[in-house]
Amino acid sequence: MGRGRAKAKQTKVARELKYYSPETDFSQLERELHGSTKERDEPSYDSSRWDEDDDDPSGRRTD
Repeated sequence: MGRGRAKAKQTKVARELKYYSPETDFSQLERELHGSTKERDEPSYDSSRWDEDDDDPSGRRTD
């Protein structure tokens, strides 16, 4: 008993998510896709943790 209400609620939430369309900020999207010059100059990983002898950037040992 009570499964009907739970299923109805799930169906309602699923329908809301399916047809939800937020406002798109195209200028923000363009900035994210093109990136700024500062972001391009900086590495996206911590290069100080990477040694030339290491094969694995995660630092895990494979012994």
